[in-house]
Amino acid sequence: MAQCVQSVQEFIQDSFVPMVAVLCSEDAEKVTRKNNLNFAELLRPFCRLTSEGHIRDPNNQVQPVKNLRISVNNVCTRPAPATGSLSPAQRRLLGEVVSSIQPPEGVTANIITAGDHDLNRSLKASAPWYSAWRQTLSELSSSHHYTATTPWFEAYRESFLQSMPASDHEFLNHYLACLLVVSSSEAVPVEQFLKLSQEQHRIQHSGDYTNPRWFIPNTLKYYVLLHDTSQGDEQRADAVYEDMKQRYGSQGCYLLKINSRTSPTGADEQIPDPWSQYLHKNNLLSQVTNSVVAENDIGSSEVDSQDSSHPLQLDCPPSGGLDSLGVLPPGGPTAARAAALAAAGTHGDCLTLNDHDHIRQFLQEFTFRGLLPHIEKNIRQLNDQLVSRKGLSRSLFSATKKWFGGGKAPEKSIAELKSTSGLLYPPEAPELQIRKMADLCFLVQHYELAYSCYHTAKKDFLSDQALLYAAGALEMAAVSAFLQAGAPRPYPAHYMDTAIQTYRDGCKNMVLAERCALLSAEVLKSQGKYSDAATLLIKMTSEDSDLRSALLLEQAAHCFINMRNPMVRKFAFHMILAGHRFSKAGQKRHALRCYCQAMQVYRARGWSLAEDHINFTIGRQSFTLRQPDNAVEAFRHILTNDSQQTATQQGAFLREYLYVYKSVSAESEASLPKLPLPCIHAAATRVYFGHERRLAEGEKQAATNVSLDQEYDQEQAVMWCQLEEQAVASAHRGVVPAAFQPSQCCLNSQTDNLRTPLAVVEEPIIVEVTFQNPLKVSLLLSDLSLQWSFTPRDLSSPQQGDLPSDEASGEPITNDKVGSLVQLYITLTAARLKLLPHMIGQLNILGVAYNLASPLVVRGQQDLEIRGPRLNSTKEDKTSVSHGQDQRLHPLITPPMPLMEVFFLQFPTALLCGEITKAYVEFCNVSGVALRGLRVASTHPHFFTFGGVGGTSSSSSSAASTPLSPTSAEVCSAYHTLAVAVEIPLEGGVLRPGQSAQLPLWLRGPDQEGVHEINFLFYYESAEKGGRISHRVLRHNVFICASRSLSVCATACPSSVPSADHRGRDAEDGDHLNDGMLVFVDVENVNMSEAGVREFHIIQVSSCSRQWRLHKCINPYKDKGTHVGVCTCVYTQVHTSDKFTFADLNLGNERIVSSTTPCADFFFRCCPSDPVKKEGRAGGLSHPSSRTTGGHWTWGGGPIEAVVRTCNELDLNIIVLWKAYVVEDNKQLILEGQLHVTLQTVGKEAFSLPQKEEAQEMVLLKFKPDLPPPVIQPSVEQLSTLIKTNLHYPETYSHPFVHERLCVVPVTLTMSNCALAEVEVLIDLRHKTISPDSTEVHGTFTWLGQTQYRRRLRPQEVAPLPLRACFLHAGVYNLSTPRVFAKFTTPTRKEEEEGGVAVETSQQAASPALIIITSQA
Repeated sequence: MAQCVQSVQEFIQDSFVPMVAVLCSEDAEKVTRKNNLNFAELLRPFCRLTSEGHIRDPNNQVQPVKNLRISVNNVCTRPAPATGSLSPAQRRLLGEVVSSIQPPEGVTANIITAGDHDLNRSLKASAPWYSAWRQTLSELSSSHHYTATTPWFEAYRESFLQSMPASDHEFLNHYLACLLVVSSSEAVPVEQFLKLSQEQHRIQHSGDYTNPRWFIPNTLKYYVLLHDTSQGDEQRADAVYEDMKQRYGSQGCYLLKINSRTSPTGADEQIPDPWSQYLHKNNLLSQVTNSVVAENDIGSSEVDSQDSSHPLQLDCPPSGGLDSLGVLPPGGPTAARAAALAAAGTHGDCLTLNDHDHIRQFLQEFTFRGLLPHIEKNIRQLNDQLVSRKGLSRSLFSATKKWFGGGKAPEKSIAELKSTSGLLYPPEAPELQIRKMADLCFLVQHYELAYSCYHTAKKDFLSDQALLYAAGALEMAAVSAFLQAGAPRPYPAHYMDTAIQTYRDGCKNMVLAERCALLSAEVLKSQGKYSDAATLLIKMTSEDSDLRSALLLEQAAHCFINMRNPMVRKFAFHMILAGHRFSKAGQKRHALRCYCQAMQVYRARGWSLAEDHINFTIGRQSFTLRQPDNAVEAFRHILTNDSQQTATQQGAFLREYLYVYKSVSAESEASLPKLPLPCIHAAATRVYFGHERRLAEGEKQAATNVSLDQEYDQEQAVMWCQLEEQAVASAHRGVVPAAFQPSQCCLNSQTDNLRTPLAVVEEPIIVEVTFQNPLKVSLLLSDLSLQWSFTPRDLSSPQQGDLPSDEASGEPITNDKVGSLVQLYITLTAARLKLLPHMIGQLNILGVAYNLASPLVVRGQQDLEIRGPRLNSTKEDKTSVSHGQDQRLHPLITPPMPLMEVFFLQFPTALLCGEITKAYVEFCNVSGVALRGLRVASTHPHFFTFGGVGGTSSSSSSAASTPLSPTSAEVCSAYHTLAVAVEIPLEGGVLRPGQSAQLPLWLRGPDQEGVHEINFLFYYESAEKGGRISHRVLRHNVFICASRSLSVCATACPSSVPSADHRGRDAEDGDHLNDGMLVFVDVENVNMSEAGVREFHIIQVSSCSRQWRLHKCINPYKDKGTHVGVCTCVYTQVHTSDKFTFADLNLGNERIVSSTTPCADFFFRCCPSDPVKKEGRAGGLSHPSSRTTGGHWTWGGGPIEAVVRTCNELDLNIIVLWKAYVVEDNKQLILEGQLHVTLQTVGKEAFSLPQKEEAQEMVLLKFKPDLPPPVIQPSVEQLSTLIKTNLHYPETYSHPFVHERLCVVPVTLTMSNCALAEVEVLIDLRHKTISPDSTEVHGTFTWLGQTQYRRRLRPQEVAPLPLRACFLHAGVYNLSTPRVFAKFTTPTRKEEEEGGVAVETSQQAASPALIIITSQA
């Protein structure tokens, strides 16, 4: 049970006190009425004695009487109701007592505290089905008892015990004495005392009155002379009092002087009013017949009737809506009671503090000198009578042991007794005399003797089968045993259980059973037996009284929570049952309180159905009590949680909520209340700034740009940001400004929302709000609009929106409303709402307003509050949960900016690999501001070109001619530096408002087949400076499907024969000798007849290099096109020029100038390799690192191994132009294209198509530290290419062998050092070919002179060596027989490790050099 203000001993003592009656004369009543009181009411606040009294028991032992309280009441002769039940008036009184005491308003009233813990906090995880159950139990077990009190229950209990009617089976509430009060102003006070004495005797002994009941026939009469000090004669009063003492004795009378105050109370003088708290119940009793409590008016005839509905039933009857419920009037019964008490006035106005002391002294004198001696005398008399009648010893007290000794007959149990509840004993029966003696001892706190008498009477009553008397004796025997000092015997709880069962079942007296249960529960609670107390209280619940059942269930719930191991679930369950019974009893406020306390346990525990029931009941009770805000909040929880209810039940909940919500919104029209449905996913809110893109118009294809229909991709966002950075850097001379921020047209939860977004005036702002319906019933939303506040620039007063007048003139924002939106069960639906700003300033989007219909139509709002990302940068952020800002709903409106739209015409969707086609791009300025600085950046810059970038050669003017000989052109290498962001040429560099510009766009199909996503980012700026937005961008992405076309494979190898242009030059002029290179180009058709391609034609082969150019074509088409052409290169110095040489080999009748647009554009975009950079990367070398010292070359760079890598490097690019004949829709089309091959290494194949890389082998994990990587030594193949050789000789030589047998032909061997280091060369002429093929074709000859030569060649030196060949016969001979060995003058690292000696390596053999020797006649 809840903790009470009184202890259990004080409670029981105050429940059974000596009763004193009062009879007053009319004059005495007038004296007391001056204080707005009668005489009994005047004495009531002073009835508790502060001094200790004493009595002597029959053994002449002194027994102390402590803290005694007496009950003084006026004599009432009206018939008392039956003792088995309470009258309707008494029930209404008890109901009013309970309803008059309410917990303090506020949230804390619903929290039960336990020491430092409270139920709302420490019991959050206290249900046993949760893992935190044990921890919560340990915390609660270590706490103190719960300090929650229930004053309404204590008031009910006190009123119940005081209103109990007197019974014949007990004498505890019978009157022991009677105060006869006469005023001193009477003419003859003694005669008036005689009249009152006769009146009391008549009432007690005439038999005409059944009420009141008197304890003993010889009732104590105490004579009180009441003197009014303000008006009466004090000397006369003293004289009368002296006469009274002569007549009645000094212990039987008293002179009470009151009304000492002669003037009204001053403003500064405050006299306490101790009567108000005691008189409140009497006022309620007097009003109960005239004023019925408003709570009980709700179904007043059904207050105590049975309710056929289940306590936990949720479904409402058809007429059970909130509109059918009654609503309490404002203020409720409390206001009526306050008015009644105010009208009654104050009490004790004529009394002073001395008068208070006089009254207190009078009661103490009466009790100690009159009442206690009277009780002591009667105890002795009853003891003597009982002893003489029983024939026992002199003293009953001394004979107790004999009575309780052995040899007694077994008692009959209650179950064995017959129903003799109607048995009545005569007043002089010894059994009743024992009971009287026991009651007298109990009233004066002699509990040991009382227990003995009760126990004896119990035996007699059980023997006589008097159930009612036996139950009363058992009840008081148990209480006496508990109250005995020192607890000589344990509390006999079975006595109480037997008494309750007898009262309830045998005697059908629920009033006595309830009193017995209340006493026993308090005793069990004081002993810590909360489980037994709860069981006892639950047994006392019944359908005959909802109020009693509600109070007992509530106390049982408190017993469960106060147990050593708190049973929290039982506490909550019984609080719900108590709330249900409170509701049936008309106690709506207490019902609401019980449900609120139970909700503290059930909240967020997973019991959704129980939580729904509690919230639903709280909502209805709150609405009935005129607490609409609490009702709305309770219904909100039902609708926002994941409900497990059926669709029908959810629909009922929704109708109830909308009814309450509509009544609340009707009262507060200033602002729209908040709705819980549907749920808004604030984090999923997306904001788009700008116009929605236009769709395609005819053949025009609009740029995709950014829209809300696109899903956000983080990788794509990073890619667009990089493109924008490239465009910004291009516009600012290659430097990205420090204040650069990437453009964000669409904001969502994954974008950077820390900075304030920028919007443009007169451009719409579209907000996409995501709704979710958590219910199983559909919802209809209509008239959706955004709520906003706007602060104009340079103004401090904000303007708020979402009013019907948004479209009025002068509004800073235009709010476009959305018609209707149907929400289905568990569906996510996005609504796009639009705002159009007309002024510059700060805009804040606050929420969404809409109409909700199901079926009632209500208008409400929901806030859009977006929580930013969690902060995790500092230590404080990591240790706490703090979130950053999210500014996506707070844009800053800026001045007008240009707005561009881009359209594409004749833009293909499928191309062959390398195919070149022409499309058009149209740029439209749809704003009122001019734009400039138009640029485009792309992820595939090699895919397109606008042309006109860089210079073209002078030979472009001869494009119309078709010469058959190779031609060449030079182009500045600045063209080779490709910019990622390309500036788009506009007429005048500016696009005016409303103007359009259409430009050609050349496209080339990707080299690799498949579907390619190509992204364009168009960058432009405003022609007006100083804007908040520096630039704007427009995005476009397109997908191109590339099909296979041709595959080109090229191989380069050195040629040992110089070109014809140099054969006649002097061999000594080594600086002008040029090496030759043979290039083999293989073209393969890999199309496999895709896309209707019939055949391909190779129309031209071109080259581009700084060192090489195509010379001529050998054997085109003669070998089935296997080798398309062979090219020779032009020799240049190591220090190359800044110009590239284009050379064209025309294989048909049409010549294409490869150094102009679009051929050169796509070449430089697809082959952006820089030979100078490539050389630097290859060896980390530069030309100034080689120098001449004393006529000898030294190497000042890195190790010699790096030198070898440059020997085989080649910088040659091959361009193959082709045409394809395609049949499409029965029409033949001619497609053109070009392929590129980059030759970088001599003797290594190069392909136009990217080759598949071999899968790397899986590398095992190593747990040891890796060794340093080994030094990569040059391979034998690399060392064999240090020296290139060429033979200079006449192709045909005639000699008269008839006249001269030996033919000597001069031959010059040209040696070229390809390395950037000094090389020692060995030429061995002793080599003889042993190949059988060569012997068949070529004859043998002999070299004359030395057989070996050694030469040192400086880096990249070309040196001739004159030789002579001797022939004996005419024929065809191969002169490529000399073997060439080379080694570095400086050993390699490997050679140094092996001994420091350089090793000679044989050089690659040159191609066959054939000479024809003829014989002259």
